[in-house]
Amino acid sequence: MTVGLAGLLVAVSAIPGAATPSVGFTSQLLGRGTYMSHGSLPLGHGEDIVVSRVVIARGGSSGWHSHPGGAIVVVQQGEVTFYVSAGNHCDITRYTPGQSFVERPSEVVNAVNAGSGDYIAFATYPGVPVGGSPRIDQPNPGTCST
Repeated sequence: MTVGLAGLLVAVSAIPGAATPSVGFTSQLLGRGTYMSHGSLPLGHGEDIVVSRVVIARGGSSGWHSHPGGAIVVVQQGEVTFYVSAGNHCDITRYTPGQSFVERPSEVVNAVNAGSGDYIAFATYPGVPVGGSPRIDQPNPGTCST
């Protein structure tokens, strides 16, 4: 019984006190999407994490590019056809509002807006060299006709 009482005392004392309320704090949700791709991103200590609002006008494209640490993208508006050069073939996926996806660091990609309006997304780029660009322009790999 003593052991049980001691265990209860430890459990009760381990419960944290009431949370402190925030003061002068706000958080604005910019986008949310259901994860639709497969993969993960490596995070390195001491690297930058960059967040951007990305807009591709109707009929426009991102151009072939990659990201040093990859990207996590949430589609807010419009739709995009996403071309990934994978070895000697092309993977093509369409993303719409409310969906999210990951671009891996080694992927060479091109996002094309064939929709009827602007494509808007929010992108988080981990693993960016301190002060460096989250985007690396790439030549057309010749595996996808966009």
